Amino acid sequence: MSIELIIFLAMVVVFAGGCFLLKLPVSISMVLSSVVGALVGGQGIPLRHLVEGTFSYVDTILVIATAMIFMKVIQESGALDALSALIIEKFHKIPALLLCLIMLVIMFPGMITGSSTAAVLTAGSIMSPVLILMGVPMLETACIIAMGGILGMIAPPVNIPAMIIGGGIDIPYVGFEIPLAILTFPLAFLFVLMFGYKYAKKISYEEIAPKLNTEPREKFGFKVYIPIFAAIILMVVNKAVPQIPDLGMPLVFLISAVIGLFTGYKIDILKTCKEAINSVLPVLGILMGVGMFIQIMTLTGVRGLIVTSCISLPNLLLYVAMAISIPLFGAVSSYGAASVLGVPFLMAFLAKDQIITAAAISLIASLGDMMPPTALAGIFAAQVVGLKKYTDVLKRCIVPALILIAWAILIIVFSPQLAAILP
Repeated sequence: MSIELIIFLAMVVVFAGGCFLLKLPVSISMVLSSVVGALVGGQGIPLRHLVEGTFSYVDTILVIATAMIFMKVIQESGALDALSALIIEKFHKIPALLLCLIMLVIMFPGMITGSSTAAVLTAGSIMSPVLILMGVPMLETACIIAMGGILGMIAPPVNIPAMIIGGGIDIPYVGFEIPLAILTFPLAFLFVLMFGYKYAKKISYEEIAPKLNTEPREKFGFKVYIPIFAAIILMVVNKAVPQIPDLGMPLVFLISAVIGLFTGYKIDILKTCKEAINSVLPVLGILMGVGMFIQIMTLTGVRGLIVTSCISLPNLLLYVAMAISIPLFGAVSSYGAASVLGVPFLMAFLAKDQIITAAAISLIASLGDMMPPTALAGIFAAQVVGLKKYTDVLKRCIVPALILIAWAILIIVFSPQLAAILP
């Protein structure tokens, strides 16, 4: 047994022990496993590498933190309530379309933050009562929210796992929008109809209408939606007009959040910012722990072992290994799975289109947010609807997860042909 494999096993055992036995937060367990990995690898306690690792995803952390502030502002201003009431009022006669639009609302926070947790805790918590009012049972509602969260984190414009995978082999995050849309939106509409259509087709708008919060729309009119439009316009301008300096996602979210202070209900900005950061602290901590974990794996040669092992697999086994190992490693973190396994698998598929393949691998990595012990999307979705056991959500989502993996692999297989017809 090679020393690199011994180091990797030691890190995994310490991480699992911290999570399952000591019930420590995932981020702290990752720090402990990183320190143990360095000690077993004969590196002592390399403070420089440990600190450097925590800053590996500082850009991602800024995006998530500022996006969550934006989401909290539009939630407190009444914009999300107004949007959900508007969608139901306009489309209640077409239940299939209504469900698809609700799914887009659930995905929206994940699309702009790259975090399934943001989607589940914000739009998911707002839309869950609406789905239940429509007659969708609590378990199916939780499944819709959980799958919407993980598909939202992969959908354009912000996909952090794809950024991490691309960064591993110096692919800029450019040209991912259409492949990510093809990967995520068909699945999102399929899953929401699978879980909700047979209940939603019996919807009675007269029963739901009194329970909708229409006050923000009636009181503030169109201006309540201005922060959402501002964020979308600034994102589009950033991409479509190269002559204008790139503001960066964090600044876009902060500008839109400031606009939101004047378009709806009055907001205590300090309290709102504090609540926003508190709600994403576990995710930010995981990102810092993942960075440290990856840094020590690189320092001790473990990452090189994983890369060479992946690249040396035969083609058929490569797909099987990717379908199994990336979601399982995602139990540590979907971001960690993207970095540790996503990059070597992308290198193994060099004959395929790199952008489409990286996007498809990021879709498989998203399932990490449904894998215990972290299972962020599953746990929070169960909490949002009031279910006591999140394991019921995970069991119910096994079939959608298998469909997701099959869709991602199909896209990788035909990525050269797909790239030839895409603009």
